[in-house]
Amino acid sequence: MTSLNYIHCTRVRSKFVHVHKSITLARSKWKVEAKLTLKTCTPKLKQPSLVVFCSDSVVLVKRNPIASLTLVWMATKVMEVVKGLDLKRYMGRWYEIACFPSRFQPSDGVNTRATYTLGDDGTVRVLNETWSGGKRSFIEGTAHKADPDSDEAKLKVRFWVPPFLPVIPVTGDYWVLFIDPDYQYALIGQPSRNYLWILSRKNEMDDETYKELVKRAKDEGYDVSKLHKTPHSNPPPEGEGPEDTKGVWWFKSLLGK
Repeated sequence: MTSLNYIHCTRVRSKFVHVHKSITLARSKWKVEAKLTLKTCTPKLKQPSLVVFCSDSVVLVKRNPIASLTLVWMATKVMEVVKGLDLKRYMGRWYEIACFPSRFQPSDGVNTRATYTLGDDGTVRVLNETWSGGKRSFIEGTAHKADPDSDEAKLKVRFWVPPFLPVIPVTGDYWVLFIDPDYQYALIGQPSRNYLWILSRKNEMDDETYKELVKRAKDEGYDVSKLHKTPHSNPPPEGEGPEDTKGVWWFKSLLGK
């Protein structure tokens, strides 16, 4: 390895210009913290290559014959979140319209929803419900602002598992990426971009609104092809019927079922 440099890239686009031993970065909408590593030639590379590590991304840059550096994979865009979220207005029931499948939810879950209740100390009580195999399954947890001094809608959620014997804490990120002015639909994500939810106050959503939220997610760097729409019945169930008291849904979700 011939050199190792650290720089702060405030604006980066798809082409880097190589001038002698320095690198000039052109402007665009990207803002990343980057570590630049110039590697020596390998048998498969006829010219030196440049590898850029940007938070959770690895960007490969290679030199072309006219001595410019062309970006092969674009750096990760900084994710924008809602600022000034009114937690009191956000409370209540939200229906899951679509999500990325995960190990924390059964793949056959229907009528999935979340109910949030704000406590006097600012902690949010979380109740997640879904119906799997004809039975109501649920898990309870709490949420709080990740940084009490920040106006960004970044929360930390905590659940205790397994649901039938809640002794192990599991913590995750809950970022509100978008919410409409009337607090009727929202886009929820987290920094790794491995999880995504489209939520609504109603258990259905018109195509125009859905496509708008999908586009917003795509613009934030999410692979929206992984979105799975959640089936809902009308009217929605209100707790009637049998319950999964043994946590079968939790084991099914761990097995991807």
